[in-house]
Amino acid sequence: MAGALTALEGLVLVGFAVFYVVEMVSGATDNLSRAAVSTVLILVFAIGLLALARGWFAAADWPKTPTVLWNALLLPVAWSLREGDRAQIALALGAVALASIVAAIAAPRDRREAPDGD
Repeated sequence: MAGALTALEGLVLVGFAVFYVVEMVSGATDNLSRAAVSTVLILVFAIGLLALARGWFAAADWPKTPTVLWNALLLPVAWSLREGDRAQIALALGAVALASIVAAIAAPRDRREAPDGD
């Protein structure tokens, strides 16, 4: 579950990066440098989240802490969106962040199966 939620977050960020690229190509942005920097920054985080998701799907032990940390940092973002009259986005973001934290914490500590015969 944590892997699927982390992959979803990464794919949403890829979507935002594509949105910025489309804005830059179409000339819809008034600040090209800000859009370019935002695109690069969003892609860095998207790649990181997709790497975390890959770790979850490979049953690695290391993705738990970065997943909890990332999603804990999203909770104040959701709160500020709520205060900025973006209640629906804040609710969705907060729900996904909380679900990801719970899924990461609930994941077994050692998720690899022991070899047979030992």
